[in-house]
This record gives sequence, structure tokens and C-alpha cells, in this order.
Amino acid sequence: MEFNFAFDQPAFWVGLMQIIWIDLLLSGDNAVVIALACRKLPAHQRKMGILLGAGAAVGLRIIFAFFITFLLGVPFLKIAGGVLLFWIAIKLATDEHEEHSDVAASENLWGAVRTIAIADAVMSLDNVVAIAAAAKGHPELFIFGLLLTIPLIIAGSTLLSAILQKYPILVWLGAALLGWIAGEMIVNDVYAISFFQGLDPSYVVADAEHAGQFTTVKWIHYTAAAIGAAIVLLIAFALKRRKHATAEGTVKDAS
Repeated sequence: MEFNFAFDQPAFWVGLMQIIWIDLLLSGDNAVVIALACRKLPAHQRKMGILLGAGAAVGLRIIFAFFITFLLGVPFLKIAGGVLLFWIAIKLATDEHEEHSDVAASENLWGAVRTIAIADAVMSLDNVVAIAAAAKGHPELFIFGLLLTIPLIIAGSTLLSAILQKYPILVWLGAALLGWIAGEMIVNDVYAISFFQGLDPSYVVADAEHAGQFTTVKWIHYTAAAIGAAIVLLIAFALKRRKHATAEGTVKDAS
């Protein structure tokens, strides 16, 4: 794994900003789950429960990251990752910000940590996939993204959740960002590169940042990214509109 701290490259800083934004959006739920799972612990154990819970969440990310960094080079897996990102983004945009009341509180330390680990096993993969996609093969950005989740999970979740609820446009912008990254991932999958190269060799160029690798030309790359963002916003808007219409219909029938 080669570290290339390309501070003078605009792509590096764009990727860094994307990772920070993704972490801000996707770390909140993990921290809320931790806080709720630890809420019945005695005061002297609560801090330890939060630290262990955050450690479990970050540990799961590292485990998932170990496999993802290798597997995303396999044909079709970036496509699958892109589809997963679409689902994550749409779910994020259509989320009604429930209070996670179904998360069980535990009155003993290890019971709380177990509850957190089970919940985080479901939520950690989306964070790692999003960071891996935004890092675009830069291990330094990938590691930074994983490390950034630690303070965010421990300290920032309650504040972030309040901000996102107060300014829902930020959630939609974040969902659009994930859709943008998903579009980028799909057209740069090993199979997609081969497909575009078969259509016209000029559609594929050598990747300036990674020797021996190829990427789609800029107009294909950015068109796919823009379409990805648009797909997320359109589907999410349609789902929310249908959900609200169904709820209004139920209320009218009841009255």
C-alpha cells in the first residue's frame, strides 16, 4: 500500500472534504445508539461504556475496511458498492429521524457494549463503503476517515443530530453527495472500464494518481456522478411524497 500525500492536488482536498462530510452525516446514528444503550448504566460506568462502544464501532469499521480495500478492485464490486451507496443515500434522505427508541438500554456495562456492537455491525458498513469510495484509493484519506469517526462518535452525535433536524437541507445535500460518489464508483468499476474501452478506447484514460490503473474520461465521470446525485434526490423525494400521501389518506379514513 503506497502512501501519497498529494497536498498540492485539488482531488486530494476534494476527497478530504467529502470524507469529512460523510463522517458528519453517518457517524451520528452510531453515537446516538451508544448514548441510548448506556443511558441506564451507573454514572461511574457510563463513560467507560461510551468509550468501549465507540471502540467497538471503530473496530468494526477497521475489520470491514480490511476486506473492502481489497475487494473493491474485483469486477462488479464497485458497481455493487455504488448500488449500496444509492440505498444508503435514499434511506438517509427519507429518514424521519426517529429517536431510536427500539434500542434496548442495559443496566450492566458488558450488556451495553454487546447491544452497541450488534447495532453498529448493521450501521458500520455503509460508513466504510462511503469513505472508501470518497478516498479513491488514497490510503491516507481512508485512514483519516476512519480515525475521524472516533471523536465524532464519542462527542458529536447529539449536536449533529440536532443540527441535521433543524436544517434538513443538509441531509439532502449529503444524500446527493453519496449519490454523486455512487455514480463515480459505478463507471470506474473494473468491468465498467472494460465496457467503455470496448465501445471506444478514447473513453478510458490512464489514472494520473494510480500507476497501471485506468479511469473514464472526465465527461463520462462527471455525467455519471451528476446522474447518481439526481437519481437519489428524485427517488427520495418520490418516496417521501408517497409516504406522506399514504399517511394523510390514513388520517382521512380514520376520521
